[in-house]
Amino acid sequence: MPKLVEDAINEIGNLQVLDGPASKAAGLVGRVTRSAPVKDALSGTWFGHALHPMLTDLPIGAWSMASVLDLTAGQSGATAARRLIGFGLLATVPAAATGASDWADTYGPQQRVGLVHAVGNSAATVVQASSWLVRHAGHHRAGAALSLLGLGIAAGAAYLGGHLSFVDGVGVSHTAFQEPASKWTEVAPLADLSENKLVRCDADGVPVVVVRHNGKVYALSDTCTHAGGPLHEGKVTDDGCVQCPWHGSEFRLDDGAAVRGPASVHEPDWEVKVVSGRVHVRPVQV
Repeated sequence: MPKLVEDAINEIGNLQVLDGPASKAAGLVGRVTRSAPVKDALSGTWFGHALHPMLTDLPIGAWSMASVLDLTAGQSGATAARRLIGFGLLATVPAAATGASDWADTYGPQQRVGLVHAVGNSAATVVQASSWLVRHAGHHRAGAALSLLGLGIAAGAAYLGGHLSFVDGVGVSHTAFQEPASKWTEVAPLADLSENKLVRCDADGVPVVVVRHNGKVYALSDTCTHAGGPLHEGKVTDDGCVQCPWHGSEFRLDDGAAVRGPASVHEPDWEVKVVSGRVHVRPVQV
């Protein structure tokens, strides 16, 4: 990343003046997405993958192709270009909804950069909508110019989104780079595990949460895949899941599946055996 761009993004992340509007907007989004089915749908919990990164390709791709037609086909491609602009506008709705849901769970510098990312995308959408209206009125060249402007704004906003993912790790599984040993590792005495008490253990350098539920011992990685929350500080639900204390994601104890968002990636699960009153774990062998 060019130093000038990196410094500019860091400055955005340090703008505490953005905290007020960001907090209000995040609170509003949080209230709208409070329902578990809504949060799960927007987070991609049901899909096993975050939806926002995929959905953003639709408006950006449509608007890019519209500009390609403007530059290469001229008036003969005017109708197709206008339709692509319209499709891109429609595609911003699910892209924005999923992005807002993901953004509402961020804090500090990431939330500030995310707010500017959202404002940039909103501005790009307004410009593209203006392009569609101008084109509809028969002013193809003016519409083409507006499309290029909107595409440039969208590209800048997308850069900020990429920074959040690839530099700050927002939306990246927080267990992706853990390298647990494949061997059995002793982690705790069985006597230390009371019913539904979450216990953090160390499995050869990897944090693991161990729990006895309905008489059976389970183990999952302790780091929440969504945002890195400590699962051992959460709770066990009545239906056999562990709930993260930070954002409420729930993972099934018997296989680590994400059953409630905002998490979309399963929690790494561990095999368990008890030998002479001692609990041993190892990663599930794939």
